[in-house]
Amino acid sequence: MDVSFLGGPYPQRGVGVVAPFDFALDRELWRWVPDDVSLHLTRTPFVPVEVGLDLARLVSEHETLGDAVRALNAVAPEVVAYACTSGSFVGGVAGERAMCEAMTRAGALPSLTTSGALLAALEELGARRVALVTPYTVSVTESLEAYLAEAGITVTERAFMGLTRHIWKVPYRDVADMARRAARGAADALFVSCTNLPTYDVIPQLEAELRIPVISANQVTMWAALRQLGTRAVGPYQRLIDQAARRGPVLPEEQEGWA
Repeated sequence: MDVSFLGGPYPQRGVGVVAPFDFALDRELWRWVPDDVSLHLTRTPFVPVEVGLDLARLVSEHETLGDAVRALNAVAPEVVAYACTSGSFVGGVAGERAMCEAMTRAGALPSLTTSGALLAALEELGARRVALVTPYTVSVTESLEAYLAEAGITVTERAFMGLTRHIWKVPYRDVADMARRAARGAADALFVSCTNLPTYDVIPQLEAELRIPVISANQVTMWAALRQLGTRAVGPYQRLIDQAARRGPVLPEEQEGWA
């Protein structure tokens, strides 16, 4: 069979992704990615520690990040993203910047983290007062609040679940319930933390219901990485990535795919 007429495959641009060993939402990341971009994922080594501050520190050690980035160099990505919220906020603003510097040294290419992308997304949206949703324990949630406070962001309200494992199994219903509780304060935006927490399909519904921008860990990570490439993330009615969505809310029943 002659397939020469197809003219492909077409050139792909690469985004390297370093994720914690327990990350389970590879498919969710891909949903924000346009067809001409490929994700190249690698994971940090397994450590027998439950989700918490200790784990956040272990999966964000500079040596671990350097090894992961050097492994990704084989496929020549144009940017590397560290896809873990707690691992990138546990050291504060200075710690997040140091992580980016360590990854850049290891790979000689631009690097970013989920928590750094969060601050960039809040700046993009002009949001200084934020409601928080997390699956974390109270100590990890408080560490996120401290990171945001250091960056000049006020947390208006929070809702958290206290989980230490299997975060990727949380259903959309629970995410939406937490968002409604957290959004009772006067917030400019709502942030759903943790890259292991599913959020893609719930964002449009929550934005229409709550009438504020709703951003999530995986969303801001992909948005920032793709912006570094000079291209855009894709997704239906998400204010961070769709300028048209910022002009006003759309009711859930008016959105394609919602029933």
